[in-house]
Amino acid sequence: MSETVRTKLEMAKTPEGVEGPGFFLTSMEKAVGLARKNSIWPLPFATSCCGIEFMATMASHYDLGRFGSERLSFSPRQADLLMVMGTISKKMGPVLKQVYEQMAEPRWVLSVGACASSGGIFDTYSVLQGIDRIIPVDVYVPGCPPRPEQIIEGLLKIQELVGNESLRRRNSEEYKKLLNKYGIE
Repeated sequence: MSETVRTKLEMAKTPEGVEGPGFFLTSMEKAVGLARKNSIWPLPFATSCCGIEFMATMASHYDLGRFGSERLSFSPRQADLLMVMGTISKKMGPVLKQVYEQMAEPRWVLSVGACASSGGIFDTYSVLQGIDRIIPVDVYVPGCPPRPEQIIEGLLKIQELVGNESLRRRNSEEYKKLLNKYGIE
């Protein structure tokens, strides 16, 4: 491999710790955060044109798999990232909430596009004006529809959040209050 190619490759940054010849010490939280952030299993919940952009993001030109999200999960029990893309009608709201509740902890939500984030151009009685009315959202990706680069940036923000999240956050009172606010126990 030439030297110019070698300099462009980057390894995942190791968490803070103590290094020496043949050993590395760090906290359990940082090691788990590093493993989680580089092995996210997304569950796509796509209904409209944002779903087409997501397909382009998964294809070979953009290749979402290089960020550790190669394996799409179509079972909520085997996923830890819910990617909601497209228009969500009010009739679909309970189904979306049920999918979210079936996911195991820890779980994160990425709202992709204007429709999932705020109802988009559909300010009507039948369209949910943002999925954050029924489930908590961690990262919003703007656009109508967003470009694949924006979806990748949203995933990178989720990875940053996952890597820095405390193992105790999910057991905190604030998190329980947040879920109770959405009627989730």
